[in-house]
Amino acid sequence: QVQLVESGGGLVQPGGSLRLSCAASGSIFSIYAMGWYRQAPGKQRELVARITSGGSTNYADSVKGRFTISRDNAKNMVYLQMNSLKPEDTAVYYCNTPILGTNYWGQGTQVTVAS
Repeated sequence: QVQLVESGGGLVQPGGSLRLSCAASGSIFSIYAMGWYRQAPGKQRELVARITSGGSTNYADSVKGRFTISRDNAKNMVYLQMNSLKPEDTAVYYCNTPILGTNYWGQGTQVTVAS
């Protein structure tokens, strides 16, 4: 059973930074892609950033140049560094990994960008 636990959310002013962390269980973590998604109130969940097992990354256009996804396979961790935050980044952020056709999700961490 795969378990994902996010942390690092909170309240930040516009222009500020936050670093989200996702701890994953399982010794096979390193061979799967990992992603960060977010869901704002009244909106669909959307992909924010994704990183493959080899370290290749892709980002939503809305966060390119501001967010950076990274992973530490030795620690079974994936991170999302978020800089220059905007009010429209406010959402619940979820860690995700697709394994053999099943999507695994964490419980989410709230990020609120407001002055």
